[in-house]
Amino acid sequence: MIGMPRKALFWEEAGGDKVRCRLCPHGCVIPPGKTGICRVRENRDGVLYALNYNLATSLALDPVEKKPLYHVHPGGYLLSVGTFGCNFACEFCQNWQISQERPRTAAVTAERLVKTTVAERDRYPAVVGMAYTYNEPTVWMEFVLEAAELAKGEGLVNALVTNGYISREALKEVLPFIDALNIDVKAWNEEFYRRVIRGRLKPVLETVEESLKEAWVEVTYLVIPGENDSEDDLGALARHLASLSPSVPLHLSRYFPNYRMAGEPTPLATLERLRDVAHEHLHYVYIGNAARPGYADTSCPKCGSTLLTRDGLALERACLTEDGRCPDCGRPFEMVGRVWL
Repeated sequence: MIGMPRKALFWEEAGGDKVRCRLCPHGCVIPPGKTGICRVRENRDGVLYALNYNLATSLALDPVEKKPLYHVHPGGYLLSVGTFGCNFACEFCQNWQISQERPRTAAVTAERLVKTTVAERDRYPAVVGMAYTYNEPTVWMEFVLEAAELAKGEGLVNALVTNGYISREALKEVLPFIDALNIDVKAWNEEFYRRVIRGRLKPVLETVEESLKEAWVEVTYLVIPGENDSEDDLGALARHLASLSPSVPLHLSRYFPNYRMAGEPTPLATLERLRDVAHEHLHYVYIGNAARPGYADTSCPKCGSTLLTRDGLALERACLTEDGRCPDCGRPFEMVGRVWL
């Protein structure tokens, strides 16, 4: 029945009617009547159920740049959907009303959502696919797997906007259907992950590495003053990403106080300084959540010519050749799909 919990994937019996969830690195052992850290996977008489299956809190037609995915069909749109729950407890969460609480929901099926996306594409070809976003899509894996497989069959793009805290088992199952991911790396510091995030950094970095083998990956790093804004840490992250591929786009996002964390917004000078540090190792570094000319533009790594100009979340101008190269030096531009203007 639509909107009813369903038996979950990725779990095993743990003795005494307890179950062990295998969806993410927390590996929660859950007694009867309780949920795991994500609060949406419940042990009912020795069987793990997904409480958020077929339930959505958010649905919108978003530009791909909002995810942010700057190298995936620039100027295109994704039908974006999310539910509730998260396997992190970030003190600065901007979507805490759906990640940390139980909000109002609407029933939706994967079939209906894919049909809606196909209909939108038929009317407006710049609609290129679907994004699983807003809350953490990992904890909605039963729904995401169904929708992503159906969408792939219709020739739609599938994008995950995720914190990357997912088991290798679950990641292996979903990656064949995913074209692009934006993965949050929240710090280059295990202590920060334990204290502020309630998780670990290492599994997130492993997700980045594994995902790059099968899909396009962009990384977002929210810069919080006094917490994760050191040049040494950002430089270490940039070097690590460059060791995987120097073409991984890095989005430095401006912090604003939210949920349980106060403090001042990130100074623009800090973001610009860290952008320069990251640019020593990576081809594409952007500043987000801080609308300023040039912050979101894409330049050619070889000759410096502007390839894509953006104003906020909108693609304004593309200067690529028809075969996706820099018009001045001919270097190919790393991109999934085509540009839509």
